[in-house]
Amino acid sequence: MKSTLCSFLILSLTLFIACNKSTEPEKDAVRELTIVEKQIASSSNTFGFRLFQKVSSKEEGNVFISPLSFSFALGMTYNGSNGSTKEAMKKTLVYPDLSDFEINQSFKALIELFTTLDDKVAFLLANSIWYKEGFSLEDEFVELNKRYFNAEVAALNFMSPIAKDIINKWCEEKTNGRIKKVIDNLPDYAVMYLINAIYFKGIWQSKFDKKYTKEQDFFKYDGNSYKLMMMTKSDSNFRYFANLKFQAVDLAYSKGDYAMTVILPNSGYNLNNIISDLNQENYNLWISSFKKRHGHLSMPKFKLDFKRSFKDILSDMGMSIAFSDGVADFSKINKKGNLFISDVLHKSFLEINEEGTEAAAVTVVEIGYTSIGDEFRMNVNKPFLLIIRETKNNTILFLGKIVEPPSN
Repeated sequence: MKSTLCSFLILSLTLFIACNKSTEPEKDAVRELTIVEKQIASSSNTFGFRLFQKVSSKEEGNVFISPLSFSFALGMTYNGSNGSTKEAMKKTLVYPDLSDFEINQSFKALIELFTTLDDKVAFLLANSIWYKEGFSLEDEFVELNKRYFNAEVAALNFMSPIAKDIINKWCEEKTNGRIKKVIDNLPDYAVMYLINAIYFKGIWQSKFDKKYTKEQDFFKYDGNSYKLMMMTKSDSNFRYFANLKFQAVDLAYSKGDYAMTVILPNSGYNLNNIISDLNQENYNLWISSFKKRHGHLSMPKFKLDFKRSFKDILSDMGMSIAFSDGVADFSKINKKGNLFISDVLHKSFLEINEEGTEAAAVTVVEIGYTSIGDEFRMNVNKPFLLIIRETKNNTILFLGKIVEPPSN
C-alpha cells in the first residue's frame, strides 16, 4: 500500500500554484500570469493528477514525482512532434486549444515565475538537450527550445564510455547533488536526450522544534507498525481543512509563496479512496477550504528516493504512438524522421525535517532512431553460434554455441 504522507506531497511540492500569499511587501513583485499561461499551469496539474493516479495503481510503495518536471521535458519533446503523434501528445498532456506559440510562451512564463517568486526559497529549473554527434537537428526545433525553455543544447559522443557520466553530472549539478545517477547506459539506438531538472529547498514559515522530535509508531495498512522519528508542534495559526474522507494541513514556506499540503485519510478510508478523487476541480475546492485553526501536528521526519520508467504509463495515457518504433512522427526534430520516444525516466528525491523541505527531480526523454534501408541493428543479447575459420577455403577451425557467456 502507499505511504500516507509521501504520496500526497505531490499536491504542492511540484506545482506550487495554490500557495498562501504573504502579507509582507515584496521588493520585486512577480507579474500575474495571463489567462493563457494559467491554462498551461492548470494543464500541468491535470496531467500530473492523472499521471499520479496511474503510477499509484502500479506501485505498492512510496511514490513521489514532479508533474512540473514531466511537463517541461515532454513540452520540449512536443516541439519536435508532428501529425498524429503531436495530437496524441497534446491530448495526453491536456494542452488546451492554443497555438504552439502560446504553449511555448506559457512555459517561458512559468520558468520566470518559479525562479523569481521567493528569494528565500531555493528553486532551480534547468533544461537540456543532448544529441549524438553526427545527428542533425532542425534549426527551428533547437531555436524554440532555447528561446522558450532556456535549454542548453550540446552534441555528445554517445560511443564514449564517459558520455552517460557527462549527462548524469549535469543532472547532479542542477539538483544540488541530490540526483546523482539517472541514466545507466546509452543504448545504440539512442540519438537524443531531452532533460528537465528541478530543485527546491524551502524553510518552514514556522519551524518544528527539534526537542519535540521523538520516536513513535508508524502504522502500515496491514496493521503492523515500525518506529519512526516524528516531528511535533502546536500552533494557533495552522491552515486546516477536513471532510468526510480526510483531514489536511497546509504548511507554508518562507514568505508563504510556497507550501506543502499534507492529507491524512480518516478511519474507514485509505489513500486509494482519495487518489481517485484527484482532479483540478476537487484540488481547487480543497485548497480554498483551508481555515486558520489551533491544533497539534505530528508528522514523520524522513528522506526518500524514487525512480521509475514511465514508458508504460504514458502509453496507457494515450501517447503510445510516440513510443512506436517506425510509426511515431518526430520529423520536426529531424525532417528525415524515423525517430520515436524509446523511454521516459523519472528520478526524485525528498527530505523533510524540522527546518523545512528539500526536493529534487529529473525527467529524461530518450529519443531512439529506427534504422532503415541498408542499415541494421544487431544486439547479441541471447544464445548464439560462432565460427572461427580460415577464409581461403572456409575451413572451420572452431565452432561454438554460446548459451551463457561468462562475465569474466
